[in-house]
Amino acid sequence: MNGELSPDGYSDIRYETEDGRARVTLAMPKTHNAITDRMLTELEDAAWRADDDNSVHCLILRGDGPSFCSGYDLTALGRKPEEGQRSGRSFDDDIWLIERNNRRIRALWEMHKPTIAQVHGNCLAGGTDLAMVCDMVVVADDARIGFPAARSMGALPNNLWLYHCGPQWAKRLQLTGDSITGAGAASIGLALKSVPADRLEDEVEGIADRLALIDSDLLAANKRITNLGLELMGAQVLQRVAAENDARAHRAEAVRGIGRNIRELGLKEVLRRRDEPFGDGMASVAEPDGRL
Repeated sequence: MNGELSPDGYSDIRYETEDGRARVTLAMPKTHNAITDRMLTELEDAAWRADDDNSVHCLILRGDGPSFCSGYDLTALGRKPEEGQRSGRSFDDDIWLIERNNRRIRALWEMHKPTIAQVHGNCLAGGTDLAMVCDMVVVADDARIGFPAARSMGALPNNLWLYHCGPQWAKRLQLTGDSITGAGAASIGLALKSVPADRLEDEVEGIADRLALIDSDLLAANKRITNLGLELMGAQVLQRVAAENDARAHRAEAVRGIGRNIRELGLKEVLRRRDEPFGDGMASVAEPDGRL
């Protein structure tokens, strides 16, 4: 939306309600909905806005354009903060800034009403943070899901992968930064279901139709008991640890100077050099991968 305010008061997202659901659309298609500070602020506000609306029974999170979300806006790396603001250079500053982002994203987890991620195209890095914090993730068969930034830019600042797909697939994807298709994601539990891309919206809206038939207080009770079960298994504590772990990973030699490299070489070239040795960067769920 190029910074222009929409009728709902947002610039990086769109918000609408209809037939018992709120739809929050990431609205920066030219950057494949790369996450900005403003986008997270608006997303948090929209989540609580929907939760406070008695006509809303669920929230659908989706992306405009060719992708759900390509991750964080990396062009912001290395920019000088405003006077008096945290720079992110110290260990504690880094943790503080990551935790602030995590708190905004967790609104989708903590709001009482159920949330559904409608994932198409690229769902990479920070995009997976947004999707996995939702209660249900429905993906297009040909979506691309992964965290390639783990190859050279740090660790995962949010980490619900373990709870969705188990330790071995979490390690396989996190340690290499490889991606899997939407169909693959559904087969290992990273998503609820994958469907052909042209059926994705219909599938998500169908779930929302069913949720609209249920008393919202009952929806809240059943969502919250499941989430509390995950919290008893350490899910939310792990998110706090993940923020500190990401800040620790930022001290690795491979990560130092990444902002400078982006300024000198351009983001596209930095990403090309990072990803080229990995071929197509895809991991097969059911077939042998073989060697590069």
